Amino acid sequence: MLNYEFPPLGGGASPVSYEIAKGYVKLGHKVDVVTMGFKGLPNFEIKDGIKIYRVKCLRSKKEICYPHEMLTYIISAKLFLKNHLKNNKYDINHTHFIIPTGIVSLWAKKFFGLPYIITSHGSDVLGYNKRFNKLYPLLKGIWKKIIKEAKVVVTPSKFLEDKIKELTLNGKIIIIPNGIDITKFKPLKKKNRILVVSRLFVNKGVQDILDALNDDKLKQILRKKKWEIDIVGDGPYKQFLENKVKENGLNDLVKFQGWVDNSSKKMKLLYGQSKIFISASYFESFGLNILEAISAGCDLIVSDLNSHKSIINKRKNYFRKGNISELRKTLLNKLKYPEQNDKRNLDLYKWDTIILEYFKVLK
Repeated sequence: MLNYEFPPLGGGASPVSYEIAKGYVKLGHKVDVVTMGFKGLPNFEIKDGIKIYRVKCLRSKKEICYPHEMLTYIISAKLFLKNHLKNNKYDINHTHFIIPTGIVSLWAKKFFGLPYIITSHGSDVLGYNKRFNKLYPLLKGIWKKIIKEAKVVVTPSKFLEDKIKELTLNGKIIIIPNGIDITKFKPLKKKNRILVVSRLFVNKGVQDILDALNDDKLKQILRKKKWEIDIVGDGPYKQFLENKVKENGLNDLVKFQGWVDNSSKKMKLLYGQSKIFISASYFESFGLNILEAISAGCDLIVSDLNSHKSIINKRKNYFRKGNISELRKTLLNKLKYPEQNDKRNLDLYKWDTIILEYFKVLK
């Protein structure tokens, strides 16, 4: 398994790749992961039966990887695998991300005959994320070739499948949603807390949440009932958001929790104690944090993305993405009439079920 992001590094795709690797081991298979090194992490370790090899790379932050840092993974992974694949034989390579990791997989197939499947996570699809707009045109040729040469490309949603097919008709694309451990986050004694879990980029729409909160009536209600708003995550947009909190007079209501390990006791408390969960993203390939919030018994307020609607279809949970007044109205309504979401929706996303779907692809 190749992924430049593997716990404790990265965002949503990182724990997904870990759970899939763990699931393969549970089925009786041997799994070796080649991932990025980072300060303080061992070059090699065995965790949950997974052999984890970390190659030397440039990386400055746990929560984000910049393009030049991804390039160092491509170089280091190739150097490591050049010797490793001579002495270790594998049946299949499960790669996460078409770009950058797929570049290594294409190389390994060409020189070592190792077939691969790819799980796409969103930012690796050309045009998906404006953060990479300058790079996408340069990668178009190799991106298409990686898809064409893959045994299968897996996407977590119909939305992402359609985005890929808009750019190429080559390759076999199938949908397997991301999974969740439904025992990980549980409802605790609920407090008047609103939770936002997100990488801090402009496309995550956290600024819209802060602008929606900038309303005298809403602030009065929140203060009277002693509500707290927790923003969990880090990223290059953090300073802008911190300034917006001050400008909007929200210092007493909003707290930035920073990057929090998804498996930590603190994260379980944040999810478990929060009554309301908000996601204001402009685009998402899936919605893993939506599943986590449902599991923890939170009421949801989410932007009207197809990836969100594939998980929960109650209209009262949605607002049009980027529409601040609609977001504010939805929040006011939820403060008056909170409700829990049907946890039966989670049965489709149990990891045991998802892993079996992946194993069918590997055969």
